[in-house]
Formats: sequence, structure tokens, C-alpha cells
Amino acid sequence: MNSAQVDAYLRRLGVERSAWPDGAHVELLRELQLRHLRTVPFENLSVHLGEEIVLEEERLLDKVVGAGRGGICYELNGAFGTLLGALGFEVTLLAGRVHGEEGRLGIPYDHLALRVRTVDGDEWLADVGFGALSHWPLAFGERGEQEDPGGTFRIVSAGPDGADLDVVMGGRAQYRLETRSRVLGDFVAGAWWHSTSPSSHFTQSLVCSRLTQDGGRITLSGHTFKVTGPGGEREEWEMDTDEEVLAAYRERFGIELDRVPAVRNPHKNG
Repeated sequence: MNSAQVDAYLRRLGVERSAWPDGAHVELLRELQLRHLRTVPFENLSVHLGEEIVLEEERLLDKVVGAGRGGICYELNGAFGTLLGALGFEVTLLAGRVHGEEGRLGIPYDHLALRVRTVDGDEWLADVGFGALSHWPLAFGERGEQEDPGGTFRIVSAGPDGADLDVVMGGRAQYRLETRSRVLGDFVAGAWWHSTSPSSHFTQSLVCSRLTQDGGRITLSGHTFKVTGPGGEREEWEMDTDEEVLAAYRERFGIELDRVPAVRNPHKNG
């Protein structure tokens, strides 16, 4: 990632590199994660627009920075990890499996998250690709409760031998992490499954969502627009025309589309 690409990425997030002369400290990591969540939407539109998801650094930067799009976890955390590495953070890609109904775990390489070491040696779990999770990075080695604007979190030992970690939000496990280092190419099969399998929730529904300045969230799913306040209060309404939907993508998420995405697998149950 060259200097011009770093500057372009930071401009998208509304950050000036000169404002952080001290480099890869946790304060910068926290600011970048929060701004990323507010600016770059979690969205699976490529799945329904027939666009290939390519887990290569240049393609991710072209999409997130060049095209002003968002993406799913592999794309968002893949791009964010590239930015953090260019800014001097030590970044390790971690594979996770999402806790589903009745505690069932998802497929291997179900989720991509980031283990980030700052210049002072502290380690953090950074994640801009899970939808609604922590607003700030979580202390990786802390096993007690961690308070965050997004809720109360814990990172706890898990798995048969306790070598894995569960990320818990409000008492409910969200995903299970392996702690060994991975590379971006390891996640290609997971991205392919999520973008093609009839059993994947990404092929069954549309989502485009981001954090708002007040700590709430806006979400567009098909023709349904939902606003969730910071206290959990919700309001939603249906848009009548494709023009309204395209305007919402453009004005609320900064995404320019020439057609409304259609769900590719609308009749799958469960």
C-alpha cells in the first residue's frame, strides 16, 4: 500500500495523517475503527449484483477506497488491516466462526478479524466487519468485562482445550476465534461459500448498514429502511420506488448504483 493510497483511505475516513504524528498508538487505532464503522458500510450488495469478491489487497482498496463501497467481513477487515499495517501497526489476521442458532458454529473461515499490536506492545481485537459489535477495539488479553459504547464485552477462553477465544457481547457469544496467524488467501473459500451457497445468509437477503454519529445505526435491506437509536429504539419504513432506494444508497451510505440489487436466493428458508 503506497503513500497515496494511505492518504486516500484516510480521506475517506475523514482523518488527516498530520493529526497523528506519534504513529501507531491505541488512540489512533480507536479513532480509525470508530470512523471506519461510521463511514464504510457493512454491505453484501456485490453478492446480489453479480460482482466477484476478490480477496487481494489492490482489489479491496479499489472497492473500499476507489469506488467508495463497503463489503462483508473479509473485505472490510482485509482493507482495514492493510491500512493499519501501512500506518505502522503490527496486524495479524484471525479466523473466526460465528455462533448461530442454538450455539452452532459456522463454517471454518466464517469470519475475519484483526489482532493489532500498537507501538507500545499492547494487543487489541479490531473488527470493522461484523455489523453491530464494539465501537472501539477490545483489549485482546483482558478476560474481564470491557465497557464500550456498543455494549458490554468479554473475550473468554473457549473450545475443547481452551485455546480458542469467544467474543461475547451482552452475555451472548458472537464468534469464536482461533489465535494462529492467517493470510488473506486463507479466507477465499469462506468468501466463496458466503457469496454463492444457498445456505449462506448473505445470499438470502440484502443488507447495507453503518454506525451513526450518535451511536445508533441505519440499515437498508431491500426496500426497508431502518433507523436504530443509541438506546435501541427503532423506526422503519418501506420505500415505494427504486428511485427512493437508489437515493438512500447514495445519500445515506455514499454508494452510487445504477440499479437496485435483487436478492439472488429469496426463497431459501432458515
